[in-house]
Amino acid sequence: MTSQQGIFHKGSRIGVLFIHGLTGTPKEMDSLGLRLHKYGFTVSIPVLAGHCGNVEDLMATGRAAWAKGIEEEYHKLVETTDVVFVGGLSAGASMSILLANKYPEIRGMSLYSTTLKCNGWSVSKMSVFLPLLLKIPMFRRNYRFAEAYPYGIKNELLRERIVMKLESGDSSAAGNTNTPGMILHEMLCIADEAKKVMPKTKTPALIVHAEEDDLANISNARYVHAHLGGKTDLLYLHDSYHLVVIDQERQKVADATARFFYEQLSEQEREKLVSAARKSIPTKKPGAAENF
Repeated sequence: MTSQQGIFHKGSRIGVLFIHGLTGTPKEMDSLGLRLHKYGFTVSIPVLAGHCGNVEDLMATGRAAWAKGIEEEYHKLVETTDVVFVGGLSAGASMSILLANKYPEIRGMSLYSTTLKCNGWSVSKMSVFLPLLLKIPMFRRNYRFAEAYPYGIKNELLRERIVMKLESGDSSAAGNTNTPGMILHEMLCIADEAKKVMPKTKTPALIVHAEEDDLANISNARYVHAHLGGKTDLLYLHDSYHLVVIDQERQKVADATARFFYEQLSEQEREKLVSAARKSIPTKKPGAAENF
């Protein structure tokens, strides 16, 4: 089900809260959500405050409003499920860490393309100065971070479709092409907050990152792996860019996520999940390297 409040797929009493990236939309997480729903999970993908509208809507919000909305959706999910997992893309991954730190009863996390720094191969080398420049109010108000080729997507046909939606101005379908400096500053603040709480966050985490991430170098994933306080599994992708949840290896990402969440469940909880599933979670192929 899709609404102005986001996307919701009713399944078992095992729930998943997915958080889309800044300037993104719930639709970017829905390929993942639909697949997990087939495996029996209840999936909620809310709209972050100020998103899916115009730039003015976006700039009228900030990290406090985003965190408030995420927590509200988390509590709604808690009321109707017995177990909750959380996952997020890019800045949504950092927000997932913050949520898990505040609510340690969250059973597990899936962190996709965690963006602590914008240091991917398509980003200008001058961006190293952005954190300092964004502390200047006038620069922050006027700066725009223009997303450029390849737009986080390695699959050429998919990229063409996304570019068409971006050029049409339909922010509800493809998000915003330009990230205002104020929003980028908020993203970096969220990343800093997440880094501070990582050692205290004991929630098990699956860390997924593309080796060729065009926006956030794989060093971001390695930092998270080294600093999170709980058990971590790493999945490095060899044929994707930043938007791993919709790119060429999205099915691999979804299945690895489902397996990781399933492993965190008790036998009784697994039975609840299976009873609502329309499809069994694929087992990992013998000899296939998934965790590093």
